[in-house]
Amino acid sequence: MSYSPFQYSLDNKRYHTLNYHFRSVYGEKLYKAVIDCGFTCPNIDGTKGTGGCIFCDGGSGYFTDGKLDTASQLEKEYSRISAKNGDVSVIVYFQANTNTYASADMLRSVFNSVLKYPYVKGISIGTRADCLPEDVMEVLCELDSRTELTVELGMQTVHEKTLRLINRCCSHEEFISGYNKLKDDNIRTCLHIINGLPGETNEMMIETARQTALLAPDAVKLQMLHVIRGTKLAEMYTQGEVTLLSREEYIDIIVHQLEQLPPETVIERITGDGDKRKLIAPSWSADKISVLGGIDKHLAELDTWQGKQYLR
Repeated sequence: MSYSPFQYSLDNKRYHTLNYHFRSVYGEKLYKAVIDCGFTCPNIDGTKGTGGCIFCDGGSGYFTDGKLDTASQLEKEYSRISAKNGDVSVIVYFQANTNTYASADMLRSVFNSVLKYPYVKGISIGTRADCLPEDVMEVLCELDSRTELTVELGMQTVHEKTLRLINRCCSHEEFISGYNKLKDDNIRTCLHIINGLPGETNEMMIETARQTALLAPDAVKLQMLHVIRGTKLAEMYTQGEVTLLSREEYIDIIVHQLEQLPPETVIERITGDGDKRKLIAPSWSADKISVLGGIDKHLAELDTWQGKQYLR
């Protein structure tokens, strides 16, 4: 086996993988158990907008069943995960829509309900930066004192023109305000970035990574734009209004984004394959292993790694 010049690596990877993080912190590989609590979003219910972001499909994973209560979903998810991987530990991932967009009492009840299970090592909460009022921050701080907490914020891009185009209904300034609340309370935070958003050039995407690096987030998720059946983006794609990245373009952008990011930042996702039942494009994204291998190969070809261009 070849080894990487990158310091946060156990193998040939040249970026800070989630697997490395889990093994360093917990001494074992952890799995994500995805939960759908049935929450909505201020960009869906009319508070800030309607229809959601143009790519929004509700945010649910393949295996979630929002018709079940939280405990039943977790037990079902753990049965699925353990059937394939044995007796393992999990991070409970509240993924669908905006998971801090409810009353503080409801959030406290839902989040605490999963902590009784011995195989739960932590919680990850997906939300928007503009949905972190004071009482919700109190709930998150309480939760952070009880378990390993990560709050995942959808940033997507730093470019205001793009945010308006994708109907984000949350400015980058609002995003920074919410992010700073979490950092002020020392809550582990993961930022989501989408590559290939309409109208963005390669340099714009790399600039998003540069500005993300200045925030020094604990973790980042990088992925390409997926066209999912039933979304506004699907309509735009069908009408020829959206051009998607090729596999080679995506890999090259990822490599240059990684160069900008702090080496300490965990890369929790570096690609994505979408829901194959509803994925329209890009078709190449369905071969996740090939994309991951392509990223590794391109990093090695350029003799580069995460953080090589990062300026502290």
